[in-house]
Amino acid sequence: MNISQIHGRTWAIFIARAILGLIFFMAGQWKVFTLGPVGHARRWFTEPYADTFLPMWSLWTVGTIIPFVEFVAGALLLVGLWTRPALLALGGVLIIVTFGHLLANPMFEFHTHVIPRTALLLFVLTMPASDDRLSVDYWLARRKP
Repeated sequence: MNISQIHGRTWAIFIARAILGLIFFMAGQWKVFTLGPVGHARRWFTEPYADTFLPMWSLWTVGTIIPFVEFVAGALLLVGLWTRPALLALGGVLIIVTFGHLLANPMFEFHTHVIPRTALLLFVLTMPASDDRLSVDYWLARRKP
């Protein structure tokens, strides 16, 4: 396949997948290696939501797991490997983030954070996987007899 054989939909999927992958990979990288998973849980989960109905164990668990999900799923999106499961994992993160923001502030404005990521995610998720020709998933599927 040469560059002139790649159609517009393939480029659109690749660009959206790469941008979304970079957003989550870089956020996950920072949360895992700079802030630290425990620091992430403390800063964004246990301290802000300690006085809610959510059990503390759930805040610690989710708060420490999310950085790894973002890091790994973001990396998978970047190369286009296990794209659908990675998208679903990140969709779960976006649902958790939405719930948390709404719990803290029912009028939270989502247009700068959640909506752009969700739009990219839904675009890639709804496109036919067979059109994501610039991905490891596509390359692996073509190798099968």
